[in-house]
Amino acid sequence: MKARAGRNRTLTIEEHEKAALSRRLLTFDKPVTVETITNTLIHQDIFATIPLLPSAFIDLLIIDPPYNLTKTYGKQKFSKTSPAVYEAWFESWFQPMLRCLKPDASLYVCCDWQSSKSIQTVLEKYVIIRNRITWEREKGRGAAANWKNCSEDIWFCTLSEDYYFNVEAVKLKRKVMAPYRDNSGIPKDWEETSDGNYRLTHPSNLLTDISIPFWSMPENTDHPTQKPEKLIAKLILASSKAGDFIGDPFSGSGTTAVVAKKLERNFCGIELEETYCQLAAKRLQMAEANRMIQGYDKGYFWERNSNPR
Repeated sequence: MKARAGRNRTLTIEEHEKAALSRRLLTFDKPVTVETITNTLIHQDIFATIPLLPSAFIDLLIIDPPYNLTKTYGKQKFSKTSPAVYEAWFESWFQPMLRCLKPDASLYVCCDWQSSKSIQTVLEKYVIIRNRITWEREKGRGAAANWKNCSEDIWFCTLSEDYYFNVEAVKLKRKVMAPYRDNSGIPKDWEETSDGNYRLTHPSNLLTDISIPFWSMPENTDHPTQKPEKLIAKLILASSKAGDFIGDPFSGSGTTAVVAKKLERNFCGIELEETYCQLAAKRLQMAEANRMIQGYDKGYFWERNSNPR
């Protein structure tokens, strides 16, 4: 392995840790109960796993599937294909997975601009699409003959008209640059503090306050498409309550499970690649001692790079 810089905080798995971390993973070949899979990482293929899961136990499903791109995930390679073939693949596990959701469940599906249309096509068949969130993924090099691609989509859906959404839990704390006062001199729609002037703003479907995990952040891993904890925290806080069950069929390095644990939700993640499962298990261990989520403090999300936490 290439030597890392001294300040590089990317999480890695040492050889002596692998066996113990793998023992924390769950595999099974017969139907399981909710109690069996609560707060676990399932190390096996989703096509073998989904038929064995209980029915109607998930309150919130967060899906971050391979996009329709050629990319290697550990020992697994996902190859770009036609939109029709990608839609068929997505639908082949998505439709059976819906059996596991409660009638009032919500779900979020991550994608890039190229796979967004295909995913929308499938979602429209089975769920109610509430919104399309676009978040700024400001990382990577620019293109010489095209616009730099620095955004991704997240489809927000529900199974029915009966669903939970807590707008107060996901408000953004912004610094007020030109504060306005009423005639008596009292701040209007903002707060004056010793640390500066701030306004709480409603969350929108355009997120520009997200920092992509990078080498100096302790949440960073070598997973090629890792989502930021702050991003997943917004989804979990908006669409679930403490104690709810969060499902993730493409767990990767475990961001959804880790954030669910930090926010006192139950969880279950499914992941085929053992190395990523081990990373997730290690991150869950670390979350027992440190519940901090970068950019989230005292019940509010902060603008990017505006809070010391």
